Amino acid sequence: MSHPRDLAAYERFPALHELLDSYASDGYIFTDTADRPGPALQAYARLAHDSPDRLELVLREIDDLLRIGLFSEEIADDVDLLPHIEPPAGVTVEQCLRVIRDHLVRMGDGEFLVQFTAPETSWEWRARFPELHQLLGAYFHQDFSLDYDSHQEALDDYLSGASTADIRQAADQIRAFLSLIGTDQELGRAAQTLGLEVYSPKGVPLRQWLTDISVLFDRRIEN
Repeated sequence: MSHPRDLAAYERFPALHELLDSYASDGYIFTDTADRPGPALQAYARLAHDSPDRLELVLREIDDLLRIGLFSEEIADDVDLLPHIEPPAGVTVEQCLRVIRDHLVRMGDGEFLVQFTAPETSWEWRARFPELHQLLGAYFHQDFSLDYDSHQEALDDYLSGASTADIRQAADQIRAFLSLIGTDQELGRAAQTLGLEVYSPKGVPLRQWLTDISVLFDRRIEN
């Protein structure tokens, strides 16, 4: 999963890359119509709903690409870095981008109503909770038992390399994550989507374990 801040240092279209990542996770195809955004664009719209800067940046990059031309030699290397999404038969990528642009403009004007719900795609879960994804995916993966003797050791390893901002973001994202999910079954599936591949500590339910982590992180910030 890419984020424009991660890509901005070496890509011309980092925000567009992030947008197209949503399509890549949904089968690498455009499914939007002029009347209705498809699942990938709806997922991106939920992510960008409360982020005017994100929306402004991706619109600017779409305009930049369309102005120069998708197949211009000037941006050939930059376009090659983008996820390659397949348009429907008889439709060009440029036409698809114009449809996307129209939907995003309507969203910015308040005409494209976004329902703020739990994420519906794996891309959206990871984009909505990037630091929690980093924590679970990088420290509680399938090789966890080879790297650590306990869950606490893995948490200590995370804390040893994380900045205060990262720790605060992780704690806030855990609370937001838990607030979106009702059942333990849904929680388990969502945590797996974010990279969790081990059970929580013996005798501790997953929701309680994540809550305990957020409390631990809050105390770390306070100290």
